Amino acid sequence: MLSRTADNLYWLTRYVERADCLARILDVSQRLSYTPVTYGGSTNEWASAVLTAGCEDDFVARYGPLEDAKEEDVVSFLAFSPENSSSIRNCFEVARTNARSVRTALTSEMWDVINSAWIELQSFPNRALTRDELSRFLAFVKETSLRFDGATFRTMLRNDAYWFARSGAQLERADNTARILDVKYHVLLPEKEHVGGPLDYFQWASILRSVSALTAFHWVYRDSVKPWLVADLLILNRQMPRSLAACYEQLARNLDDIASAYGRQGPSQRLARSMQARLTNRTIDDIFQHGLHEFISGFISDNNKLGAEITEQYLT
Repeated sequence: MLSRTADNLYWLTRYVERADCLARILDVSQRLSYTPVTYGGSTNEWASAVLTAGCEDDFVARYGPLEDAKEEDVVSFLAFSPENSSSIRNCFEVARTNARSVRTALTSEMWDVINSAWIELQSFPNRALTRDELSRFLAFVKETSLRFDGATFRTMLRNDAYWFARSGAQLERADNTARILDVKYHVLLPEKEHVGGPLDYFQWASILRSVSALTAFHWVYRDSVKPWLVADLLILNRQMPRSLAACYEQLARNLDDIASAYGRQGPSQRLARSMQARLTNRTIDDIFQHGLHEFISGFISDNNKLGAEITEQYLT
């Protein structure tokens, strides 16, 4: 396979996954903005959405101090802004461009999902959305990601095209899960609120909903929502498809399949297996003892390093 083809497949799935994550971030921010005043409902959820998306500098340069972030500005910037290279609209545009470049490497079902999503995206108004319109838009983005993921899983041959596509999706998903978890733990709860209080509970439940994990949480732990249990589910529990451990189990397997197909191991395989082993051998008590924020910051850095290794080894 040409490195250009592998690169397009890898980034196609990364951008679809990124659009899905941004939709989930906006969805949970909208839910948190509805928090009743009796729960302590004055929080910085819209600022936290920008932080989670990792585009604080660009937002501040355009709209001013982050602590003054307004709902309409955050939604416009993360969903539709052409100046934000990672906005949902730009993610879909780049994904469609990449898909068109490797049209013959995709199944017809995968292409139909991306192309029809881009066409439907044009129907959404180019103005501030009402809350009902925003809810419909976010549901459309999440549904598109689910349809594309399903089409990929159910229709692609298990060959190098599939492995590169899935590697991109798993790498992006791990990054997104880590950022969502870190921002809630490190940023979202106001200083005057107590960990374990009503607002804290409401926020953790909203975070679980944002990654479609609230029902799974209750199935696994059969307990009330607690920060350390949420962290355990989203970091170490391999039953949870969006957990860091589950992402790296799949990622290491896909990279090993690529290495087997081409007859050569490399730095990306070694780093992926090393990160998988670290996740397998850690406990949530150990992570909290050394600091959840520090653990996640280190994970995000290593995840980015793995992305760079994959690019250098295969995509350039």
